[in-house]
Amino acid sequence: MPDVLPIPLRDSELAEVTYNADGLVPAIVQEQGSGQVLMMAWMNEATLRRTLEEGRTVFWSRSRQEEWRKGDTSGDRQFVREAYYDCDGDTLLFVVEQEGAGACHTGNRSCFYRAFGA
Repeated sequence: MPDVLPIPLRDSELAEVTYNADGLVPAIVQEQGSGQVLMMAWMNEATLRRTLEEGRTVFWSRSRQEEWRKGDTSGDRQFVREAYYDCDGDTLLFVVEQEGAGACHTGNRSCFYRAFGA
């Protein structure tokens, strides 16, 4: 199992994050090493804090209206190695060590396995 490495929380940085009308911010997940974009999911303030504190990705499910930690049921866990917010503070980027088969609920390594015009 990869090491869990919490990311230091700074209130001044967390205050820079801008949430939409639903209190959510998009979070892009990228694989460490390969640079492959694995997935995009939503976070609220609580799941962002938990992700940074726990060193594993925690998201907000819009369909189920509940928190979910990636990999708790599938075993395909994500261990955060780096965390960023963009220039506008309205998008997050997490660089992770991906454990298991991959990030997509379909069983694919990445959710972005379909190409237009292919």
